[in-house]
Amino acid sequence: MLHLSRLTSLALTIALVIGAPLAFADQAAPSAPAATAATSAATTRAPLPLDELRTFAEVMDRIKAAYVEPVDDKTLLENAIKGMLSNLDPHSAYLGPEDFAELQESTSGEFGGLGIEVGAEDGNIKVVSPIDDTPASKAGIQAGDFIVKINGQPTRGQTMTEAVDKMRGKIGQKITLTLVRDGGNPFDVTLTRATIVVKSVKSQLLEAGYGYIRITQFQVKTGDEVAKALAKLRKDNGKKLNGIVLDLRNNPGGVLQSAVEVVDHFITKGLIVYTKGRIANSELRFSATGNDLSENVPLAVLINGGSASASEIVAGALQDQKRGVLMGTTSFGKGSVQTVLPLNNERALKITTALYYTPNGRSIQAQGIVPDIEVRKAKITNEIDSEYYKEADLQGHLGNGNGGADQPTGSGKKAKPMPQDDDYQLAQALSLLKGLSITRSR
Repeated sequence: MLHLSRLTSLALTIALVIGAPLAFADQAAPSAPAATAATSAATTRAPLPLDELRTFAEVMDRIKAAYVEPVDDKTLLENAIKGMLSNLDPHSAYLGPEDFAELQESTSGEFGGLGIEVGAEDGNIKVVSPIDDTPASKAGIQAGDFIVKINGQPTRGQTMTEAVDKMRGKIGQKITLTLVRDGGNPFDVTLTRATIVVKSVKSQLLEAGYGYIRITQFQVKTGDEVAKALAKLRKDNGKKLNGIVLDLRNNPGGVLQSAVEVVDHFITKGLIVYTKGRIANSELRFSATGNDLSENVPLAVLINGGSASASEIVAGALQDQKRGVLMGTTSFGKGSVQTVLPLNNERALKITTALYYTPNGRSIQAQGIVPDIEVRKAKITNEIDSEYYKEADLQGHLGNGNGGADQPTGSGKKAKPMPQDDDYQLAQALSLLKGLSITRSR
């Protein structure tokens, strides 16, 4: 994958971004000259609109003179820049230092923190789970603990975002949490922030022969994580799998490069995606390298209205290449590519520069990917299976001619709860794979 690894290795001078609203991501782009090309194009345009600039200056003066409260020039200019970007399209934006840092953090999957998954319960911050091998787990923080203070400040009344922001910070800094466990007395735990790595891929065997891979978003390392998940599923199964469910539901997007790598793990040849825009470096083509790690086993791909951008690249490529069966509901429909242009003072512009297309030339902008089989979300109600009286219950019944053991009423083992038990769409995907496996083996 020479042409792909080259992209990843370059610095964040210009970045291709693919993500749904409020789910931004970034990636190193093929070369820095795109910025030069954009600048050069701007200098060859018509002279600046002087009348409009005079109006702009006049508006600033009027606001400063007449607004009910004093407003400084910096605030007015930053607001003007934000308006300039936000009125282009829903995905272009001006990123201040915090927003830019958050974007970089979300795409890398790494941040300075404690390693706690938290939730809200009755207005309180509750520990859902400590992440293994993090400051939180090493300090003995447990699921179910309530965080009542952060550095002495009560958390009651704080939003989840405010609490999380306070727990994140510079690596090496200490922070003190006041916890309440099982209704007991509050106690303090002092931790040192460390690098926390959030995995974007989860996997498990649904049952013997059938694997499940869930991608929550496309981060820089997602391609590698999918490769490791495929290897682990094969190892856990002990032999080649009969089928895989790739779950992209509610995945808002992320790094273009990672989406390409994920598709590359499932196909042996052919185009994956291409982009088209005004500047030369926005026109890219990505093709398979022949590194199919899935062993070409049957594949079911789950999508829904929350599957956006990079998720749609993966779904569209696998659909066009006839590699998998798409199931679920129509995806979000974000088919544009954003470029991140770093500015001075840790700020950046995120601006739409291209549209992407599936291998068959489909632009899914504002349309989405339509699944091959529509499966709407539904609740599964497990009815109690009546214990029918069986032949093996009859006194004096004949034995099995092949020497098989009797199976009287109640002899079956209680099944271990699995994700597909209460997930109708996942259950349907698994049933499809089972059917394909049966017909292939005949």
